[in-house]
Amino acid sequence: MNGWVIAPVAQIPVWLLDVDGVINALRAGWSAAPETVQIWSPADNYDYRLRYEPRLVDAIREIHVSGRAEVVWCTTWCSEADLLEEKFGLPPLAKAFTERFTGEAASRAKVAAAREVIAAGRRLVWTDDVEVERHAEECEPWAADGRALLIGPNPSRGLRPRHVQEIEEFLRVGLEAPG
Repeated sequence: MNGWVIAPVAQIPVWLLDVDGVINALRAGWSAAPETVQIWSPADNYDYRLRYEPRLVDAIREIHVSGRAEVVWCTTWCSEADLLEEKFGLPPLAKAFTERFTGEAASRAKVAAAREVIAAGRRLVWTDDVEVERHAEECEPWAADGRALLIGPNPSRGLRPRHVQEIEEFLRVGLEAPG
């Protein structure tokens, strides 16, 4: 991994956050149509249209800023995460990797980031519409013993209010745990 060091002494959970299918989703709105932003990608020479729920972005920001979790980009957008932060009004977040990955290489980089969090002894929230399911066999024991919350949302809907509630509860339980 480049650009991100997991400190074992830091005990707050890490939230590995994907974008497409998690924040960006065709039907991302919770009770109304989703908001839409355009993001020009110099790397792709393409203008992307992202649809998102502002209350989800607000929840992500609040969880990170409050220190209840370290939110870390874990997405094919990592190399251009500053564009996302600007459009969504998020503070600068760490990146699980800085290389521009796609396809199988992105899958390997994402699961490697999850393994790194667990190996560092930190609790993990992992939200990814593809990789959570793809690596379920390896990751389910982490969830079974309380080290991880794994959420693979419907990619056309993204994270929903119930997912944010699950994340909040996971983080709250972690604060109450002895240790």
